[in-house]
Order: sequence, then structure tokens, then C-alpha cells
Amino acid sequence: MRRTGRKLLQFDRRLGARLVAGADEAGRGSLAGPLVVAGVLLDYGRLRDHRVRPLAFLNDSKQCAPETREELFHAVLCSAERVAVRVIPASEIDRNGLHRSNLRGLRGVLWELSPPAEACLVDGFRLGKLAPEHRAVVDGDEKSAAIAAASIVAKVTRDRLMRRLDAVYPSYRFSTNVGYITPEHTRRVLAHGPSPIHRRSWRARAYAHAELRRAAGA
Repeated sequence: MRRTGRKLLQFDRRLGARLVAGADEAGRGSLAGPLVVAGVLLDYGRLRDHRVRPLAFLNDSKQCAPETREELFHAVLCSAERVAVRVIPASEIDRNGLHRSNLRGLRGVLWELSPPAEACLVDGFRLGKLAPEHRAVVDGDEKSAAIAAASIVAKVTRDRLMRRLDAVYPSYRFSTNVGYITPEHTRRVLAHGPSPIHRRSWRARAYAHAELRRAAGA
């Protein structure tokens, strides 16, 4: 496992700000379940020694094994000055649209951290005039420690939530697919139809086929 954390921390330090906030989300491409948006505020005046060592393997959550993400989740919570999380349910995504819901969530977590944040970073997206002053960083979760930390918090929070929802909707195996499209997930939607936490605004082929099968059996 590569020690990527140092490079990411150096990116943030070069901004010349003491308090750096990063924001990212998990679940944009999911067929079911919420979008989870997280913001992490790092204080580079205090982030050293025992507070920085646990972040040695910090990286984009997609680049980390599940066990590593869990370890980094605890490391971020212990090292961050402040953490903000917003859970946007499927019903809100269907009502307002995925992109608009995502931007609103990212703006919201950055406002929770600003002030005291002196620099705000977000992975990829410009958030418009309603957001705090910020910088959109392309592939930011692979470059900035604050954004990578937010990606870890968002991903672990969402995966834990989807595993809990597996007990409520056991027919869909959310404990393994965490709401993303897989062949098995598609087969289960075909067999049972979409659940209340599936995003109906998705133009999913499985939805149409499920409706046809239900109509044929009616």
C-alpha cells in the first residue's frame, strides 16, 4: 500500500491557508439509496505528529480497500477540526434532480465549515454564486487531503447506511451492492420491482422490464 497521504497534505499546505475545507460525495451513480455529501475541515496549524501520522495512507476512497477506508474514516474523525455530513434521500433526488441535489449538498457542507475555513476545495464541480468562495479541483480526491478525507467520510457513511437498509429491504442485497447497478441487483429489481429507496428518476432498463412483467402477470 502506497503512502499517498503526504503528497495530498502537501497540496493543501501549498494553498497558504491554515484552515482548509474539502467536500466530496458518494453515491452519484447509485440506482438505489441516498447521495451522501461530506465536508472535512483540516487545521494545518495543528495537523502534525500524532494527528497526521494516521493519514499516511489517505487517498481517494475509490482507491482504497473497504478495510482501509474504515481505518481512514477513524483517522479522519480524529484528525479533522470539523466534519459535516448531509444525507440526500432518493425521493429528494427524484424531485430535484441528481446534479442539483449534489450541488446543493456540496454548498451546504461547505457553508457549515465556512467560517472558519479560509480555503474551500471541492472535487470537480463549480458550485455557483450561492456557495462560499471555493476552488474546483479536477480529480481533487486524488490530489487534496481535505477532499480525499471528505470522500472517505462520505463513502463509509453511505456504505454503512446501505448495509442497515439491507435489513429493511433484504430482497435487493444492499449489503453487497450498496445500491449500485450489478447483474444481480438488476435481476432482483426485475423479480421484485423497485423498492421505496430506488431512484425512479433513473431511466433504468430494469425498471421498465419489471413494469412489463408485472403488467403481464396482472
